[in-house]
Amino acid sequence: EISACLVGSEMCIRDRVQQIPLSEIRPFKNHPFKVTDDELMQQTIDSIMQVGVLNPAIIRPAPEGGYEMVAGHRRLHAADLAGLKTIPAIVRNLDDDEAVILMVDSNLQRETISPMERAQAYKMKLEALKHQGKRVDLTCDQVGHKLDSKKSIQKVAEDAGESKTQVQRYIRLTELLPEVQKKVDSKEIAFSPAVELSYLTHDEQKQFLDAMDYSQNTPSLSQAQRLKKLSREGKCTKEAMRSIMSEEKKEEQERITLSSDTLRKYFPRSYTPLQMQQTIIKLLEQWQKKQQRRNER
Repeated sequence: EISACLVGSEMCIRDRVQQIPLSEIRPFKNHPFKVTDDELMQQTIDSIMQVGVLNPAIIRPAPEGGYEMVAGHRRLHAADLAGLKTIPAIVRNLDDDEAVILMVDSNLQRETISPMERAQAYKMKLEALKHQGKRVDLTCDQVGHKLDSKKSIQKVAEDAGESKTQVQRYIRLTELLPEVQKKVDSKEIAFSPAVELSYLTHDEQKQFLDAMDYSQNTPSLSQAQRLKKLSREGKCTKEAMRSIMSEEKKEEQERITLSSDTLRKYFPRSYTPLQMQQTIIKLLEQWQKKQQRRNER
C-alpha cells in the first residue's frame, strides 16, 4: 500500500511506513557490516528511548516468510536493546542484486567503516552490478542500461567517491585469509602491505603469519612487495619469509635514540629538552668544523 503526491506535473510515489514486529525481521544474508555495542550504539539506543526510531528501515519480503533487513541493521539492534517490539520500516520488493546495492550504498555513508567491511561491500556491489549486466531486460532497450565488468567497477568507484584503482585494491583484500583480514582491521598490517600480501597463496599466507609471529614485526610495504615477488617466482618459503620479516627496517636502522636519563647528567637541571637539543646541535657543528680543519692540514 502506498500514498502518492503531485510534484509539479509529475507523480511522486511515497513508500508507506509500517510498524513491523522485530521478531519478523532477519539480518541480510552475508551482511558485511558489523553491528557492535559501542559508544555510538549506546547513543542510538538513548535517542530511540527518547524520541523513537525517526528514520525507517528498509526491508524486503523473505521467501520463507517474514522479512529480510536491507538497510537499518544498527537501528534494528538498538530498537531491540531499547525494548521496542516494532520498528518503522518500508517494505520493498527487491531482487537479490537490487537489495545488495541498496544495502551497500546505505551503509557506506557511515563514518566508521573498517577496511575489510569496505572491501567486502565493494565486492558484493560489484558482483551485483555485473550480474545485473548479464540479465536480459525485456522492458527497456538494453543500450545504455547494461553494465559490463569495466563499467561496473567504475560505477562502484563513482558512487563511493573513490578511484577505480582504489576500489580494486580494496577488493584484493578479500583474497586474504580471515586471520590476516583481522590483522588488517586491527591495524597490525597496514592497507598497502595487505594489498601486496593478498597475492600470496593461502598456504603462503599461513606461513607469513608464522613469520610475522616469529619476527614480532609488522610488514612494511617493501617487505610485502618482496614476498609477493618471491611468491610469483615460487620461492616464497617459510625460511625466506622469516628472513625478510626479521630484517631491521631502514627507518629503525637510521634512527638514533638517546634517553633523557642518559643526557640529563651532562646538562643543568634547569635545561628544557629544547635547550638540550640546541646545545647538542651546536656542539656537533663545532666538532664538524674541527674535523674539517684537521682534514685540510
